[in-house]
Amino acid sequence: MSIIGKTVEEFTLQAYKNGDFIEVTDKDFKGHWSIVCFYPADFTFVCPTELEDLQEQYQELQSLGTEVFSVSADTHFVHKAWHDHSDAIGKITYTMIGDPSHKLINMFDVLREEEGVADRGTFIIDPDGVIQAAEINADGIGRDASTLVNKIKAAQYVREHPGEVCPAKWEEGSETLKPSLDLVGKI
Repeated sequence: MSIIGKTVEEFTLQAYKNGDFIEVTDKDFKGHWSIVCFYPADFTFVCPTELEDLQEQYQELQSLGTEVFSVSADTHFVHKAWHDHSDAIGKITYTMIGDPSHKLINMFDVLREEEGVADRGTFIIDPDGVIQAAEINADGIGRDASTLVNKIKAAQYVREHPGEVCPAKWEEGSETLKPSLDLVGKI
């Protein structure tokens, strides 16, 4: 069963954000767009490069009404320690959720059971808490957070313009498509 179109279920977890421990619930994924970025573990190699890259896009994503959450099976305490000891992670101002019980990791179906860690999964959630996009990478393949800006813009456009769709490589302001019988076979 696809995760696309699924509503985020109830949860409560602890997180680290801007020097504080906070509680995050499913309600924090509603009322605005959200990006949830799962990664295998703190104090690793590819993960800090991805999370730092995500931080570099964070301000623009926020300007689009989007909040960012990173999630690993580590605790919020480990997130703080990593934040305090890594130059790359020390830059992060978005919420870092700890999921040692695998509640979210299982909900989004990204658990690598043998290792007890998450796959590199990225999910876009709409203001109603419904998953609109999902991408999962193998462990050795780092993600490019700059692609999330256009994905958010496309998801927002489609939500605001029912009956229109965004083609490949769509950028804000470019043409969209209006699926219809007349369009079949003409693309």
